[in-house]
This record gives sequence, C-alpha cells and structure tokens, in this order.
Amino acid sequence: MKKSLSLMMILMLAFSMLLAACGKTESGLKGEAAGAGNTGSAGADAGIDTKSKELTVYTALEDDQIKKYLETYKAKYPDVKLNIVRDSTGIITAKLIAEKDNPQADVVWGLAATSLLVLDQNGMLEGYSPKGVDRVQPDFKDKNSPTRWVGIDAWETAFIVNKKEMEKRGLSVPQSYADLIKPEYKGLITMPNPASSGTGFLTVSGLVQLEGKDKAWAYMDKLHDNIAMYVHSGSKPAKMAGTGEYPIGISFGYRGIQEKKTGAPVEVVFPKEGSGWDVEANALLKKKTVKQAAKDFLDWAISDDAMKEYGKNFAILAVKSEGSQIPEGYEQDPIKQLIKNDLNEAAKNRESVLNEWSKRYDNKSEAKK
Repeated sequence: MKKSLSLMMILMLAFSMLLAACGKTESGLKGEAAGAGNTGSAGADAGIDTKSKELTVYTALEDDQIKKYLETYKAKYPDVKLNIVRDSTGIITAKLIAEKDNPQADVVWGLAATSLLVLDQNGMLEGYSPKGVDRVQPDFKDKNSPTRWVGIDAWETAFIVNKKEMEKRGLSVPQSYADLIKPEYKGLITMPNPASSGTGFLTVSGLVQLEGKDKAWAYMDKLHDNIAMYVHSGSKPAKMAGTGEYPIGISFGYRGIQEKKTGAPVEVVFPKEGSGWDVEANALLKKKTVKQAAKDFLDWAISDDAMKEYGKNFAILAVKSEGSQIPEGYEQDPIKQLIKNDLNEAAKNRESVLNEWSKRYDNKSEAKK
C-alpha cells in the first residue's frame, strides 16, 4: 500500500507541475477533442538531424499490438533502430513530464489524447503535420496548423464478465453502470487505477461528464463498496475476468474481445448508459534537435498500412475507409455507444479528478511492483 501511495504522490506531483488552464475550442466526436497550445511552424526553433537512424518511442499501446503494427514500418525503414518504451498511460505521461527539461523520447505513439493535451498546454510538443494529416477526421487531431497531436483510433470502457463464474454464483451478467453497484456483486469487480491507467481515467472522467461531479462521486462511492481491487493496468481487469480470479473487470473493448478470442468464457459488455472514451494519438517531442526519422515515423503512423492494422483491433479509426469492417465483438454502430465527452475539459480537470479519486478510493489499490 505504501508503494501504491508513493506512485500516486509522484503522479500527482507531476501533473500539478504541468497542468495549466485549458481553453475550449471546437467541438468534436461526441463532444470536444480540440487541440490547444502555441502556434508556429514545424521545427521553427529546432535543428533537424537528417543522419540519425535511431529513435526512442514512448507508447501506451498494448504489447501484443506493437509488434504487428510495426511490421510495415520495419519493411519501409529497415535501417532505423527503434527503442520502444512501453507502459500504462499514466506512467508514460508522468515519465514524459519528469523528463520535460531533458526529453528522452523522440516521438509519442498511441498515448491518450488527454495526456497529449496536458503536454501541449505546457509547450512540450513540436508542431508537425504528418503526411496525409488531411485525411484524418477533424475530431481526431489538433486544430492548429501545424498539428501538435494526431489521433489514430478511439478506445472505450467495457465490462469483461466471466459467464461461467457468474453462473456458479447464480448471478446475471451486469449490463450497465447501475447494475455494478448491486450488492450481489460485492468483492467481484476489479477496475484500473485512473492515475496509472488511461482506461481507468477515461472511465472515471467519463462518469463525471456523464453524471456531473456530485452524482458521479456518489455513484463511485457505491461502486467502491463492490470493488475488490484497483489495478495499475487497463488490461489486467479483463485478464483477471478471463481466468475467473475476479469475474467482473472494468476494462476496454479490445482487451475483452481478445480474451474471448483466446477461449476465455467471457462476455464483453458495453454499458447501456454509454462508454467513456479517449483517442490514441501521436506527437513529436520538442527538443533542441528533431530527427527527420521521427517525422518519418509519424508519417508512417497514420499511413494506410498502419490504419489497416489499427482497424483490425478498433472499431473507430481516425481515417475513414470505405468498405472497412467493424472488428468482431464491437457494437455495430460504435459511435452511438460513446458518451458526449470533452477531451479538453478532461485534460483540464485531470489533476482535480485524480486527487479526489485518490482521497476516496486509493486504499484498495494494488501495490505497485
């Protein structure tokens, strides 16, 4: 518990150092997904390194996605060495913040847009409009020119429920947030800690935006009574549900669908009230010298080849493709499943939401290894 508390204190300190007032801008996908920050041309204050063949990439993408996604990149740029640094959203965000004065990453790939908004508000992102950015839907990218972040897909809250374990207990599969606070589910639910997990944060932030602060916190007080443990990964609750260790996991759609594909006896439930969501997005870090290879990586990251791979896992993509199929297991009209969500507002309120959540619920967080 002390380790968990220390992690929370580090994350809170990091965010408190950098969160600034966020102005509202244009509306977007089921709410506002607008960009912010300073304007300017790409690389205006940075030198360009055209020789380096080594990149450090920070990402919160799933481990089992990264290798497959990178196949077409490596085919196109076989001489570039990629140093992939992967962790949960909150950990990667805190790491970037801690390294603000001496950034180690060259690019960020697949981090929550709400995290990139926080970084952009504080001048940490370099403006760069990747090739093909005009194909990206307006809701999935920064509104400024050049863009300072560009999305690739959206992911959303889902419940992953072990049907066999529920049958053993004579319980029905919960279909809504309202169901989760029923007394019969006490001790059966795990959920990601929002300070370390992007899925945890989009779920908590989504509830606040869906219900308003007072109702949302009152609801989460009741949900807390039924929670067995808060974990430090958005995937872990789905995996625990798959094994039956805890039969109900608040997680996200992709991971639950993958558990089902591997044979786990789970049902993937998108809550009736609507799902919280965020955008997985990319950005160029502001450094004294920006590598041309980093820009090339960001070009590739929204290319047709990359989008084809993203589309095998996610139902909502930044680039529309005629005739594309929604992956098995998702709602057939996935946009309708999303709540109205203001990503800029979520970024602005991140520190206060995490502070409040920590005060109320962190006593059930697993220790951080």
